[in-house]
Amino acid sequence: MSKTALLRQLHQGPKILVLPNAWDVASARIFETAGFSAIATTSAGVANSLGYADGQRISRQEMLHAIERIVKAVSVPVTADVESGYDDPVATARALVDLGASGLNLEDTRSDASLVEFAEQVKLIESVRSKTDLVINARTDIYLFSIGDPATLFDRTLERLNAYWKAGADSLFVPGLRDPAIISRLTGAIDAPINILAAAGTPPIAELERLGVRRVTIGSGAMRATMGLTQRIAKELFERGTYSSFTDGAMSYADANRLFE
Repeated sequence: MSKTALLRQLHQGPKILVLPNAWDVASARIFETAGFSAIATTSAGVANSLGYADGQRISRQEMLHAIERIVKAVSVPVTADVESGYDDPVATARALVDLGASGLNLEDTRSDASLVEFAEQVKLIESVRSKTDLVINARTDIYLFSIGDPATLFDRTLERLNAYWKAGADSLFVPGLRDPAIISRLTGAIDAPINILAAAGTPPIAELERLGVRRVTIGSGAMRATMGLTQRIAKELFERGTYSSFTDGAMSYADANRLFE
């Protein structure tokens, strides 16, 4: 079975698919050795690690280069977060195929957080579907940015997800949605794998599985937690001149090197 076929199959169970998001080779190898059956990338994590803010400010080539290094370093399928596709989503998708990725995220907002026009996004997904076999995780940011009338968030989200599913998406991503009742309502309203973003306030994995969620990702969460640890290390070292924040719980030098042998 190809890695792409395996990733697609993992969305069908029997267990919920939990995808940690890596931002470099080290994080990808750590997630792989922990036992995850597939890995996602994080656009924000990759961008921040290379000196960019998130939101398609990094160039396509720099993002693809980072993804390629991750893909080559692990044996499990990798699905790539390529934001809105960097001006030419089909070309970006084809490049992902060439470098060995198994899937991609496609979001429906621009860098200014405005929604891409409905028909335009549907056509985009159809184009990517017709040109590649990648596992498409079609994302809508209506809940994430609370776009439009709050009373219509659910109906507009469902309308877009249904259209993306019919256009050829393999899973449907709704970041910003954390309410268990709404999650359950959504999974009951559409016969497609739903991806929920794990964040503060998101129900635990076991509850998400009970609610009918098929896929969970963590976005830039692990990368930002790592940045938070580094910030605490900097503070302790600068203000106190002590070392516990980077000596307690650190991976050993030998174990770090073994990740890449």
